[in-house]
Amino acid sequence: MLYNALMMLSRIIRLLPYDALLFAGRGLGNLYYLLVKKQRERAVAQMMPALDISEAEARKLVRASFVNLARNMLDILYMPNLNEKNLSQYMEIDHLERMRMALMEGNGVVVLTGHVGTWEWLSAAFSLNGMPVTAIAKLQPNAQYSRALDDLRATIHVEIFNRGTNELRAAGRALKDGKILGFLADQDAGPGGAFINFLGKTASTPMGPAVFARRFNAPVVPAFILRKDDGRHLVKIGEVMHFEDTGDTDADLLRFTEKMTRILEDVIRENPTQWLWFQKRWNTPPEMQKTNKHHTVKGRRKPKEETP
Repeated sequence: MLYNALMMLSRIIRLLPYDALLFAGRGLGNLYYLLVKKQRERAVAQMMPALDISEAEARKLVRASFVNLARNMLDILYMPNLNEKNLSQYMEIDHLERMRMALMEGNGVVVLTGHVGTWEWLSAAFSLNGMPVTAIAKLQPNAQYSRALDDLRATIHVEIFNRGTNELRAAGRALKDGKILGFLADQDAGPGGAFINFLGKTASTPMGPAVFARRFNAPVVPAFILRKDDGRHLVKIGEVMHFEDTGDTDADLLRFTEKMTRILEDVIRENPTQWLWFQKRWNTPPEMQKTNKHHTVKGRRKPKEETP
């Protein structure tokens, strides 16, 4: 029932002009801001110290972030309308050649990104330009919702690995096959993460991008999709990075993870209305940290982050 309802809603939304979708998103976002007190207050409380701003300014930015979130959700339902011929109508891509050059190394590419902008559309920037994209999808509590989301993702030619189905082995195989593998690296990683400073407060940080870059000698490319003032999107692709092996594996993984975290922080600070501020990013306190040597793909722990 839910699956059919979502797919029907997607078909209806895809009949609308994109500007109408943006207008609807503004209304829904403002309504959502008023209705969901728990998420709203968590977002405000987390934004104030992170950006060192007043409560009034935080509430203004959080309201704008809810508008962006509503537009993002509508974008996902609209996603089947994207194709190779019309992609440029919806997004501008800055430095796509960096991704092409990284792929030419032949070891696949680890994409560093986060819950910024319409992150589901980031894959389209690459897949609809002829690049092979893979993603580890987090299963949603409702199986029908997960199925609908996977089917919508499939319309932009993204290969999905569902969590709990040997997804890490599949992800490693994707890199060996020279494909793109994206990581949402801004989530709480639990006791097994790297506890480092994130937006002014210690947070358990996913080490997956560093682990896979080391294990498969894959370059890491930061990539983020940002909504422009006109409602369309800008995909910003950063400089290609490589894991530096000094012989001290744990220190090297931590150093690379810290470097990537600083990149993610800069994007969020520069675009505060486009990050998911109410997520429980600082949920695991430092005293819960587990110490595991050499965070390997086939080791005692698995990288916890999801990918787009």
